[in-house]
Amino acid sequence: MHGAEKSDPSIVAVKPANAGGQPLAELVEPRGGAEGNTSQHGMRRTPGRASMSHGLDRVRQAAKERKGERFTALLHHIDVDLLRSAYGWLRREASAGVDGVTWDAYGDGLERKLADLHERIHRGAYRAQPSRRVYIPKPDGRQRPLGIAALEDKIVQRALVEVLNAIWEQDFLGFSYGFRPGRGQHDALDALAVGITRCKVNWVLDADIAGFFDAVSHEWLLRFVEHRVGDRRVLRLIRKWLKAGVAEDGVVTPGTVGTPQGAVISPLLANIYLHYVFDLWAQQWRQRHAQGDVIMVRYADDIVVGFEHQVDAVRFLADMRDRLARFALTLHPEKTRLIRFGRFAALNRAERGEGKPETFNFLGFTHICGRSRRGDFQLRRKSRRDRVQARLGAIRDGLRRRLHTTIDEQGAWLRQVVGGFFAYHAVPTNSAALAAFRHHVRRLWQRTLRRRSQKDRTSWERITVLADRWLPKPRITHPWPSARFAVKYPRWEPYAGIPPVRFCAGGAQ
Repeated sequence: MHGAEKSDPSIVAVKPANAGGQPLAELVEPRGGAEGNTSQHGMRRTPGRASMSHGLDRVRQAAKERKGERFTALLHHIDVDLLRSAYGWLRREASAGVDGVTWDAYGDGLERKLADLHERIHRGAYRAQPSRRVYIPKPDGRQRPLGIAALEDKIVQRALVEVLNAIWEQDFLGFSYGFRPGRGQHDALDALAVGITRCKVNWVLDADIAGFFDAVSHEWLLRFVEHRVGDRRVLRLIRKWLKAGVAEDGVVTPGTVGTPQGAVISPLLANIYLHYVFDLWAQQWRQRHAQGDVIMVRYADDIVVGFEHQVDAVRFLADMRDRLARFALTLHPEKTRLIRFGRFAALNRAERGEGKPETFNFLGFTHICGRSRRGDFQLRRKSRRDRVQARLGAIRDGLRRRLHTTIDEQGAWLRQVVGGFFAYHAVPTNSAALAAFRHHVRRLWQRTLRRRSQKDRTSWERITVLADRWLPKPRITHPWPSARFAVKYPRWEPYAGIPPVRFCAGGAQ
C-alpha cells in the first residue's frame, strides 16, 4: 500500500481479533464531562445514537466492511453542530490554556465563535497554540508534566476524535481498553481477572513503556494515521498539534517528539500508535509462536500479558523489546517484570523455597495470588498502598485548607471524596482496604478538629458519630469480574479456533 505498510509487513498481515464484529461493549459511547454542562446554552452533553451524524455512520460502516479503506474526505464532517457538541463534551471546570479562555467565557457568543472557528478550519486559517505546561504530583513523589491546550484546540481535537473513532473503533483489537468508547478501567480489570482465573496462566509479564507519551515518533505516528486517513487537511491538523509544542514560564518549546499528556486527542493517537506497534504484532505473535495459553490486556501504555509456559514468556519479552525499539520505544528496566503468577504459583515457589508468590500492580490495584474459603485459587485485588497514601495525603491537605470551616462543610466534602474512592475501589476481596481507608480518614478528621483550638478535645466517640453521619460505609459495590464480564461479553470461546492458544473473545484476548 504505502510507506509504513511496505516497510513493516507485520503491520498489515493481521486480521482484527473481533472477527464476528465489535463486542457489545462498543455499542454505546458514554462521554466524560463535568456536571453542569447540560444546563448551558441549551445543549446536551452526550447526544444519543439517533442524533449522530449520518455521515459518520456511513464512515463507520465503510471502515467496518473495508479494512483497507483510506478515507480521503473527512474534514467536512467537522461542522458547526459537531463543534458545538464537542464544546459541550469538554470539562467545564478544566484549567485554561495559554489563551486564558475558560469554558464559561467561551460560552458567551458561542454560536458566533463556533461559526468563525469552523470557517477558519475549512479555509486553512486555523492555527494550533502551544499547550501550557503544568505539573501534577505522582504517587511516588515525582512530578508528571501535563499540557493544557487552548480551549479552541480542545474543541477541534474533541470533534476530530469523534470522526476518527468512527474509523479506528472498527480496527482496534479486543484486548485494548484504554480511552475507548464504552470501555473503562474496570472492563480491563475484569478481563484480566477472567483471563488469569479461567486460562492456564503461570507467568505474568507486567510491562511498562518508559516515558511513552514523550517518546512517540511523529513520523511513525503520522504514517500509521495514513493507513486509514487520506485527507491531507486532517493530517495537517494533527501535525499542527504535534508541532505546536509547550509553553512554560513564557518560553515556547516546539514539539519534535511525543504527544502532550493532557491533550484531548493524545489518548486516541496513543492507541493508534500502539495498535500498529504492539497490538497487531502481539496478536500475530500469539497465533504463530505461542505453545500454550496467552492472555493480553492493554490499557493505554499499561500492558499485562499472561502465559502458560515460561519459554513463551521469555521469548515474548525478548521479541517485544526488539519490536518496540524499531519504533523509538523502550521498556522501563525496573518497572517491567516477569513473575511466576497464577493458580500454581504458590505451590511451585514453595517447592523451591521461594516464599509467597510475587504481586503486580495494574490500574490502581495490587494483584495477589490468594485462596478462597474452600481452598481454591482466587485472584485477590487490593488497593495499591502508594495510591492510598497519596489519596490520604490529599485529604490531609484538603482538611488543612478547610480548618476553620464548619463541621457540616467538612463532612460534606469528605463524603464526596470518600465516596469517590469507594466508587472505584469497592471490588470483591478489597473490603479490608476500604475499611482501613475510612479509619484513616476518621483519624485525619479528628486531628484536624483538634487543631482548631487548644481547648478542643474531640474524642474518638465524637468522631465516630460524625463519621457515621457523613462518611460512606465500606461496602463492595462491584460484582465479581467473571459475572460482569459474562454479561458484557457473553460469547466466551475457550479455544476460538486457534489451538492450542486460548483466549476470551472480545475481552482478554
